[in-house]
Amino acid sequence: MENKNLEQLTVGGGCFWCTEAVFDQIKGVEMVVSGYSGGTVPGIPTYREVCSGLTGHAEVIQVSFDPSVVSFEDLLIIFMTSHDPTTLNRQGADQGTQYRSVIFYHDEKQKQIAESVIKEMAPYYENAIVTEISPLEKFHPAEGSHQDYYANNSSQGYCTAVINPKLARLREMHADKLKSA
Repeated sequence: MENKNLEQLTVGGGCFWCTEAVFDQIKGVEMVVSGYSGGTVPGIPTYREVCSGLTGHAEVIQVSFDPSVVSFEDLLIIFMTSHDPTTLNRQGADQGTQYRSVIFYHDEKQKQIAESVIKEMAPYYENAIVTEISPLEKFHPAEGSHQDYYANNSSQGYCTAVINPKLARLREMHADKLKSA
């Protein structure tokens, strides 16, 4: 088996079911784990606690990717075009700080790239980008029922109404970055 030097991207753009489904489609992405980051309470948060909005955590995904196939910058561009980075603490009907747009950087290089991508993308949006850029302190994987949610529940109402349109947009905007069927 080939030894790959994988890097990680940790982002939140609303419900992690949506962002996980998007990033599972990208060439060079080896694994996507839904979870929680950015909170202020001790211990390991649960979905119910995070959904209360009281823990300070955001629903995020942690993406393990091969930078020789897809760059951190390209992944951030996909991220910025797969959700609305101009709405504060809201994505569609999902509202609260747990649904904020956020990039948790792993090192200074990632921070600089994130700042550059946001600056580059700003002219394409009518409203100001409100995506938070913060250092990753801890990542807590979500419960098993939230992993691979779209793959396991693609016919559910939420998936057909919310995730399918995001995947259609992904295919339209980033076809060259998708894994082959």
